[in-house]
Amino acid sequence: MASPNLPPQIEPAEVKWKNGVPESVRFGDVYFSREDGLKETRYVFLQPNHLAERFAEVRPGGQFVIAETGFGTGLNFLAAWQAWNGQKPDCTATLHFISVERFPLTRDDLIHALDLWPELADLATELIENYPPLVKGAHRLVLGGGQVRLTLYFGDVLEAWQALEFNADAWFLDGFAPARNPEMWLDRAIAQVRAHSRPGSTLATFTSVGRIRRSLAAVGFKVHKTRGFGRKRDMLSGLLENTCEPMPPGGSDTIAVIGAGIAGCLLARNLADRGTPVTLVDTASHQGTAASGNRQGAMYVKLGVEFNDQTELGLTSLLFSQRFYARYRDQCWHPTGLLQLAWSAQEADRQRRFLERNAYPAEIFYPVDRDEASRLTGVQTQSGGLWFPGNGWLEPARLCKVLTDHPLITRVFNFEVGRLLPLNGKWQLSGPGGSDISAHRIVICAGHQSPALIPLNGAYRLKSIRGQVTHLPDTSLQTPKAVVCGTRYLNPSDNGIAVTGATFDLRDDNPETTPESHHENLTELQSMLPGSLSREAPLTELSEQVEGKVAFRCTTHDYQPVAGKLCDIEGNELTGVYLLTGLGSKGLTYAPLLAEYLADELSGQPACLPKRLGQRVGTRRIHKPDTLSS
Repeated sequence: MASPNLPPQIEPAEVKWKNGVPESVRFGDVYFSREDGLKETRYVFLQPNHLAERFAEVRPGGQFVIAETGFGTGLNFLAAWQAWNGQKPDCTATLHFISVERFPLTRDDLIHALDLWPELADLATELIENYPPLVKGAHRLVLGGGQVRLTLYFGDVLEAWQALEFNADAWFLDGFAPARNPEMWLDRAIAQVRAHSRPGSTLATFTSVGRIRRSLAAVGFKVHKTRGFGRKRDMLSGLLENTCEPMPPGGSDTIAVIGAGIAGCLLARNLADRGTPVTLVDTASHQGTAASGNRQGAMYVKLGVEFNDQTELGLTSLLFSQRFYARYRDQCWHPTGLLQLAWSAQEADRQRRFLERNAYPAEIFYPVDRDEASRLTGVQTQSGGLWFPGNGWLEPARLCKVLTDHPLITRVFNFEVGRLLPLNGKWQLSGPGGSDISAHRIVICAGHQSPALIPLNGAYRLKSIRGQVTHLPDTSLQTPKAVVCGTRYLNPSDNGIAVTGATFDLRDDNPETTPESHHENLTELQSMLPGSLSREAPLTELSEQVEGKVAFRCTTHDYQPVAGKLCDIEGNELTGVYLLTGLGSKGLTYAPLLAEYLADELSGQPACLPKRLGQRVGTRRIHKPDTLSS
């Protein structure tokens, strides 16, 4: 691994093994008891927090939130997950587990550590398969068929609690002993524990240090000293009194999602899986039309030279999408790998600066020379580039159909929304011929048609960009075995057709394909991959023969997506109205994470994005400056 001073990587834990038990070299302490780590976890954390009894009380559509101060080997998380499964909660209930780790284990060390617990093998395998690369920030892992959501923050504990939005029902104050890891036990960190606790929240910790006990009591916890595990004499448990605040209810109201593209279908399914009824509305005759109706779509993102919020959002979206689409492998997701070509001198220089200023784990991407690029893609390239082994291409329309096959999703097609009107505590969607749909809350994710549906006066910095893709028969080109991206993308062949494109037509609203746009795609493809096209027919002739598709992307002034509550020009929220739009040409990458984020918001569950990234995709920024109040 490169210098730990370069973003976004995070320094891994240095582990040594002594009599089969992992120890932290940095802190000189064991990750769990030498006697019986799993038994210790149950005794120290699960029992004092009364998890079995409390899990049994979680209602359909409800949630239970556990927060932890040190993820370590993940043993505490797996034990809690096992206990959750043991209570057989309703399939719409969600266990949220939020944990922080400053020095995360490598995947190999994690595998080694969890091999010690055969009874947790199935859960451990799923965790390991979804374990994120070691890069800083928040990682949302959706496990157990969606019933368990792990938010794993790689970074400092105080930074994490300031960045994340959640309220815990129970705390595992874990991590190494206070004397060995004092930073984790600072009074400021304990104050953040209180700030993120619901009334009635409980806590447990292996330590009984007086300073820790007094700090917890000072922020409002009623703390008890109890017998410790094994040879440890004492430990602490606590309760934040005042239990008058009820548990947050599950999804009991109705939500209408306007737009049945990939974003709308992902959101509808996410909400339905959490127990919320959804009405999915679209003007088309079925889901997965418009841009989501393309035969193939490349799933990638171009990471910035500087690691800033924009780059972090792109990276987080990329990693979440890879994990999400994995369940549809060989069904409609094809992780062939993806090459970002250094297709010009300017792009080669950008990639050089990018590599100098950043350090990413090789499981995300790594640089390749021309020979390796040609070997990986199966076509002759003129340069090297960046190879993303976990990327690939998607059949978006097919996925949309799979996603919307759910008993809580009502599909309403051929319905053109005229107006959105508040009526008796709900929103009414007026349709053709006097037909109406009503819902407590609505989400506008209608792509380039979104601005016309926003029920506020004013102008918005959302724009429509025409994109035409070209369908190339196998006989007309040398098809790659992986996605190749440069000025255009070229996908591997599927049923005899490979898709290339797309044009970027900012001031063209022609919905029909044109030979001119095909010619542009073919010219750019030939420039990007010389020799890939058959020489039997000139480009002009081929442009007249091929087929394709036109779709209109919706993008913003800053080319960043929009997701969240709709705000007016002064920043006031419009009750019950949300946006999910502006995903541009990276919709397949952004949509899964932003659907998760918006579903968190709509269901009142912990947010998968840190606050600053949530602000990055906020809705107020899309108001045109001349309409903003001073």
